[in-house]
Amino acid sequence: MINLVSCFFDTLRRRGLQLLGQFRVSENTFMAILAVAIGLLSGLCNFAFRRTIEFFHWLVIEQGVQFFDLSFDHWTPSRCWVVLFPMAGAILMIPFGLFFAKDLKFGFSAFLEQVNLRGAKIPGRTIITRGLASAITLGTGGSAGQEGPIAQIGGAVGSQFGQGFKVSGNRLKVLVACGVSGGVAATFNAPIAGVFFAQEIVLLSSFEISSFTSIVIASGMSTVVSRALLGNEVAFSVPPYQVGSHWELLLYVVLGLVVGILASAFIEVHFRIKEHFDRLRLHRLAKPMLGALVVGLIGIGLPQVFGNGYEFINTFLRGEGTWQLLLLLVIFKALATSITLGSGLPGGLFAPVLYIGAVIGGSFGHMAQSLFPQLNLLPGAYALIGMGAFLSAATHAPMTAIFLLFEMTASYQVIVPIMLTCVIGTTICRHFKKESLDTVELARAGIDLDAGKERNIMKSIRVGDVMVTAPETIPEGMTLRQFTQFISHTRHTNFPLVNQQGELTGIISIQDFLGVVFEKDLMDLVVVKELATTEVTTVLEDDNLDQAMRRIGYRNIEQLPVVARDCSRRLVGIISRRDMVSAYNRVLMARTLEEDRHV
Repeated sequence: MINLVSCFFDTLRRRGLQLLGQFRVSENTFMAILAVAIGLLSGLCNFAFRRTIEFFHWLVIEQGVQFFDLSFDHWTPSRCWVVLFPMAGAILMIPFGLFFAKDLKFGFSAFLEQVNLRGAKIPGRTIITRGLASAITLGTGGSAGQEGPIAQIGGAVGSQFGQGFKVSGNRLKVLVACGVSGGVAATFNAPIAGVFFAQEIVLLSSFEISSFTSIVIASGMSTVVSRALLGNEVAFSVPPYQVGSHWELLLYVVLGLVVGILASAFIEVHFRIKEHFDRLRLHRLAKPMLGALVVGLIGIGLPQVFGNGYEFINTFLRGEGTWQLLLLLVIFKALATSITLGSGLPGGLFAPVLYIGAVIGGSFGHMAQSLFPQLNLLPGAYALIGMGAFLSAATHAPMTAIFLLFEMTASYQVIVPIMLTCVIGTTICRHFKKESLDTVELARAGIDLDAGKERNIMKSIRVGDVMVTAPETIPEGMTLRQFTQFISHTRHTNFPLVNQQGELTGIISIQDFLGVVFEKDLMDLVVVKELATTEVTTVLEDDNLDQAMRRIGYRNIEQLPVVARDCSRRLVGIISRRDMVSAYNRVLMARTLEEDRHV
């Protein structure tokens, strides 16, 4: 199957190049043509992905319900058998863990790093491996989302087109974003939301009219395919949105505050659970089994946590459920999602975030309804707004959330409440958590996507690995005459001064010396310390090159003394601009060769 995918793209590339050779097309026209093809294929991939999820749901859950004669609607002792459903998914995942473990670890954070920092070259096999593995997780009851995987699948389609036609690095990144927008747009039947998802989350809000045009085309074409195959229906059945009173805006402000706090708490809990699974001394294939077992146990009491939760989100949007049940689901859906993904089962976070936001908003709406009965509040409306606000806060992508809800409701009345809660929720969450759900792991690895590829390479290199460990130093008591003789035998222009204990006391440059070089009477009377700069800019050997380069800034400093962390005066080395540039070039070349080797 994987070889068939590669052959398909190779054939498509050859035929495409033959056709393009017959017509003279501009670069923008060429990108638009590729965007059309990527959008069409992303829509087809979304359809195939959905059908695969439905197949595994039928195979494991529907057949299991009939075999064990259990019910999700009413409690019976036979419901205890539901614990086997997620575990069946973990068992089906074993071949993937054995043969495609690298693809399973290729989560959305790694995808963003690959797109923005590593050339956007995504292997075509991930279209099959990542898609099939995620479909197993979702179809057998794992608490995860399908949007992250379909975004990666669409991104891989775009990357394969770009690699096949040998487009430049920036253009390849745009084609990946085209595939991502197509996948997300087809999933929600929301082309505008797909465009902003690609712009805000994948391209980090870097706007260019040429790239924006291609992304819009891909998103539109993918939506056309989805509507042709699945019908013109949105992902959720949203009742007509209504505002009962203008005083409700104050409640939406409070909801935004609550959402921001809970979103930051969810980010913290999610990665704590993941770290716990990482520390467990279990075989890597046993961790998904353990995670599936725990999720299955939660599902015995709350089967609403299984799968992507779309069916239950629709009930929340209709205002169903008590606030007590909804609060329980806030907690246990968050735990089930973190356990599913933290244990190593593949899937996305987008749908669980929408689910948690909907139950937060729904419980808030029910409580507000009981406190203010005279306002005729609709809990389903608060579930809708909470869903968008929590998505905005957790992913730090307010525009995606705003346009997603607008497209789902087709109502201008929703704009002001969703804008208010999204902005407040995102601001509060950013106050507590600078990084979003998609970038926490990258930040912990010292990667800042906003900084770009160059700065991240500089951040990955330690000063201690580049510095000269035996620098030329001069004693602080050296006379000017001795210094004159010293500099005639060296190629350096800056020299650290040390005392008898080897501690750094200053730095002198040849420019400092030029002012007195012709004062012959002072040559034996003045020592170099009297001319040196005593307030020295230094770095630690554990600092990275980005920090070191920032210390230099735009000042005329060619070298920086490196001091020990335990003693800021003990000199351990020296580093120059030339050393930093050379180290950067070596790492850049090594990474480029590694990327080409693994594609």
